[in-house]
Amino acid sequence: MIGERTLTLLGARAMAVTREVGGIAIMTGQVLRALLPPRLDGRELVRNLHRMGNRSLPIVALTAFFAGGLMVVQSAPFVKRLGATSLAGWAAGYAVLREIGPILIGLMFSGRVGANNTAELGTMTVTEQLDGLRALAIDPIRYLIVPRVLAMLIMLTALTIIGDLVALVGAAVVAFLVLDIDWRTMYFSFADNLTPHDFFHGVWKSVAFGAAIALTSCYFGVTVKGGAVGVGRAVNAAVVAAAVSIMLLDFFITYATA
Repeated sequence: MIGERTLTLLGARAMAVTREVGGIAIMTGQVLRALLPPRLDGRELVRNLHRMGNRSLPIVALTAFFAGGLMVVQSAPFVKRLGATSLAGWAAGYAVLREIGPILIGLMFSGRVGANNTAELGTMTVTEQLDGLRALAIDPIRYLIVPRVLAMLIMLTALTIIGDLVALVGAAVVAFLVLDIDWRTMYFSFADNLTPHDFFHGVWKSVAFGAAIALTSCYFGVTVKGGAVGVGRAVNAAVVAAAVSIMLLDFFITYATA
């Protein structure tokens, strides 16, 4: 039998999750309302695009290169056993474009950009800078949140596209070094067996992942309580919520488009 204390804890956890989901939904509505009409601070948007995108490019490219190579290494025993060198590129490309690329880059983006965004907004919240903006009749949603959400959407999509290309190059390089497969064989394996649908499937996922990371990181940043300790808890909660959201969205998008 489940004890009363266990039921109480489960109920409290369920209420907490419901409260956080409701808060994120409300913030989503506020962001959409602020976009109609779209009046943005151009300098803030450009600053966030550079900070969130350009500075994330090296780590994303490095991760994507080895992710593509890893797909080839995993399939190497079967390729050697069956002699199916013409399918090595398809296997690596299919996994990278549809699943590994968007998920891995999304998680990297969440850990680097999402966590930093939560910490920055959380610090502004506990030091009452957001209250100062409201006192000056400046809407924090329109001035701070909307540029960050748009920047994360744009940059994660762009980074996913770049990461996919780098991952395919990594797959070709590792295939040549490990399996002695010529790069032209890998190229034709990519071109003949992969379709634009495989590519855009991953791109749509990256758009959804970018929205999830942006909204969760902003929400936990502006709802911080408890000073510096609260900022740390908010960063942890934002990263966990973004990771869970990425996995759930990946499942439902894949299921809906299968």
